[in-house]
Amino acid sequence: MPERIIIPTEDQNGLNSRLAGHFGRAPYFAVVDLEDNKEISNVETVSNVGEHAGGRGHAHDNILRLMPQVVIVYGMGPRGLMSFQNAGIAVLRANADTVTGVIDAYRKNELQELTDGCQEAHHH
Repeated sequence: MPERIIIPTEDQNGLNSRLAGHFGRAPYFAVVDLEDNKEISNVETVSNVGEHAGGRGHAHDNILRLMPQVVIVYGMGPRGLMSFQNAGIAVLRANADTVTGVIDAYRKNELQELTDGCQEAHHH
């Protein structure tokens, strides 16, 4: 079964998408599935339908429905972080500007765990 990774993005350019500065306010999320050999088997983009994007509910609740194992972000609020931690989903701090960059770093085990939520709206 593939490992599903969710990454908040500013655009819908797949692996070339630029990362969004804050999880809840990201316009989109890249959904990347990695096989056991860490090869990408699927990439899709979903719109943020959470309240910060003019929709309903919280982005983290909507993302939980996609059943990710990992979320890679520059930052997120404490409620989102706690929601993912409680669901057993790893939240890692992004260290690159594109989806390809953070997936490469993830494959190399270069990403640190995000341990505290932030109060600010933007991080990068």
